[in-house]
Amino acid sequence: MVKEIRHRTGLSQQAFAEKYDIPVSTLRKWEQGEASPAPYVVRLLDLAVPGSGLSEERIEGKDGNPYFFDSGKGCVRDAAGDAIFIKDNLEGVSRRNLRIYLQDLFEDLQELKDRFERDCQYDRKDKIEWTTEWL
Repeated sequence: MVKEIRHRTGLSQQAFAEKYDIPVSTLRKWEQGEASPAPYVVRLLDLAVPGSGLSEERIEGKDGNPYFFDSGKGCVRDAAGDAIFIKDNLEGVSRRNLRIYLQDLFEDLQELKDRFERDCQYDRKDKIEWTTEWL
């Protein structure tokens, strides 16, 4: 069951283990049937990974990556679990176009996350102190 959950994300064992704070060796044992996680762990992973919700609409991105829209929560998630809350209910939006919009949205999100992490690394390294005097 854990392997199927991981496959929904499209993540490698290493990436999945890091994202959900599971030792890689433990994940491998679960997937190979050498050990079994507690049922509540499987349920928590299933709930945490996109695609398990009954109200989620699966939308394939232009590159084939899946995105999941939960109209009840106003949330769209990618397969890795990154979530963006949106105000629009997407009703009437062409699903063909939506797959392009979602991929662009999550590509931009990844670029912003990368820039944020890079800025934090620079800050730690160079001890930068920004000022708000220019505001």
